This record gives sequence, structure tokens and C-alpha cells, in this order.
Amino acid sequence: MTVFVWIESFAGRALSSSWEALGAANALAASLDCAVTAVVLGENAEEIAAHAAGYGARQAIVCGDASLHDYRLETHAALLSELVAKRKPTAVLAAASNRGRELLASAAGDTGSGMIADVIDLRVDDGQIIGTRPAYAGKVLMEMTARTETTFVTLRARAFSPAAAAPANPPIIQQASTVAAPASIASLVEGFTGESGTVNLADAAIIVSGGRGMANNPRKAPDGLTGEAAAIWKAKDGFANMLAPLADVLGAAMGASRAAVDAGYIAYEHQVGQTGKVVSPDLYIACGISGAIQHQAGMRNSKVIVAINKDAQAPIFKLARYGIVGDLYEVVPALTAALRRRLG
Repeated sequence: MTVFVWIESFAGRALSSSWEALGAANALAASLDCAVTAVVLGENAEEIAAHAAGYGARQAIVCGDASLHDYRLETHAALLSELVAKRKPTAVLAAASNRGRELLASAAGDTGSGMIADVIDLRVDDGQIIGTRPAYAGKVLMEMTARTETTFVTLRARAFSPAAAAPANPPIIQQASTVAAPASIASLVEGFTGESGTVNLADAAIIVSGGRGMANNPRKAPDGLTGEAAAIWKAKDGFANMLAPLADVLGAAMGASRAAVDAGYIAYEHQVGQTGKVVSPDLYIACGISGAIQHQAGMRNSKVIVAINKDAQAPIFKLARYGIVGDLYEVVPALTAALRRRLG
């Protein structure tokens, strides 16, 4: 018996979400009384496997074949499916990233195994793996189990604590051979374009979000801008010159509600909610966000929620641990100044 954990990597380095997956796998393996095996595919695989040993993986299956250096579903799914079919692990875990979701879903389909997606809790009851996941925009929690020999599980980002890093003996490494010939691979990765100066919402420990209320900026819009154009200018100015300084002081990512994105105040990649990113930060600060159920679906699992809104009846206050009723253009600058003094 063993629990597989796919260690997602990029450019030869493991992603931090993989250590969260190892943390969940360690707890699951302890309940099942079995070992944890890291599955590392691609560039720098053996070094990543050695690193994974410090997070609890006593065994590792690696393949550093050149065809796996860039993630492609065809190559990765073919090899993972073959490994599962041969080794028959009790469970296969991975972070619920875009790649983790499609890779495990594909391998589960290939091997005829059950899958539990986007779980926020895992436990074992009478030898059965049970995953808890939100449903109906997070209003209810449902427990799911798979009645197959292997259970595939994807884990929501930041829902599980990362495995504690500690010195460890080198893992027992087993080499695997790729199963897809280069000529049979339908897709080709030509390169990547990186972004700088941004924080990934899914990985962020702190998020500062703005909503429709950002348009209530008291600053005068430039001459010639009126109506909707003036509101967009004011909101963009608020995001750039008021929310951004608060995010900078806290080392936070910038988020937004769908209303703010649809109105053109900020780009879609900042959207939090049912149709945007689902996040679970340690601290979520909602500024001028009323808190529609669609937005709550994307952030209700935040550990601490702070709401700033001049409408005392806004639904966001029912979800928030701390609420400030007031004009965000007065509250946020004062909060930023106080935090800058406190945090240096």
C-alpha cells in the first residue's frame, strides 16, 4: 500500500502547492498505515525527489526524460496511468491547479478509478477515504468517497498545511520510463512568457480586494471624462493609488469582485468568486464589496475576513470576522498608514 503524490514543477523547481499535497498525503498515509511516494516527472526530477524527502516522501518514482521537461497532458497522463495500473496505489493526490485537475482526471479515466475533486478535508473511516468538498457555491459541504481500488484526489489550494520541512535521508528512488514516443505527441510547447510584479491569487496568504464601491473615489476625474468613463477612471485610480499601497504594506495580492471586473476597473485575472479564482488566504480584506453569493463562493474559506463598506446591511458583514462601516476612501488610507507604522 502507498499514497502517490504528484509533485508539480516548473523549470526544474517544485511548486509550493506540492508541499501542501505532501502534507495531506502524510496525514492520509498515517491513517492508512502506509508510505508516501512522490511522483516526479520532468526536468531535474531526482533533485526534486530528494527535496521531497524532507517533506515526508520516503519513496519516489522519477522520470527525467526530455519529453517530460515541459508539461503536456499526453506525456504526463500516459506515464501516470501506467504507474497507477502497475503499482495500484491506495490514493493519488495532487494540488487542484489547472494541471493537477486535468492530469488526475485523465489518469483516473484511463485506469477506471474514482476521483474526488477540490477537497478541503480528507479522512479515513473504516479503511475508506472520504473527501469533503464545498458545493452550491460553498453553502453546503458534501462528503464523497470512491469505491475503486485507487482513489484520485485533488486538493484545494491552501486548504491543507504544508508538510513540515526537516532533514531526511535520501528517498528510495525508482526510475520510470516514458511511454509516449515523441512522434506520437500531438502538442508542442514552444516557450513560456513570464509575468513579473504579480502575486498568484491561489498562492497568496493575504489578499486585498476591491469592488463596485471603488468608483466612489472623491478625486475629480480629468476634464472631458463624465458618466461611466469618469467612474472607471476613479475606480482604476483607487485600485492603483489606494488599494495597491495597502497590498504593498501587507505583501498581499490584489483581488476584485466580478462587478469591478465587468465594469472595467481591473483585469479579469484579479477576479475572485464563482466565475473567477477560488482562494483560501490567511487574511482577506474586502473593500467596497457587497458580498453577493457568487463572490462569497470564491473566498468564504479565508481564515480571517475583514470587510470595509459604508452599507451596514451589506451581506459581506455576515461572513466577516471584522467589519468596518465607513467610506473605504477614508478607512483604507488610515489603515495603510497605521500598518506602515506598525510593520515598518
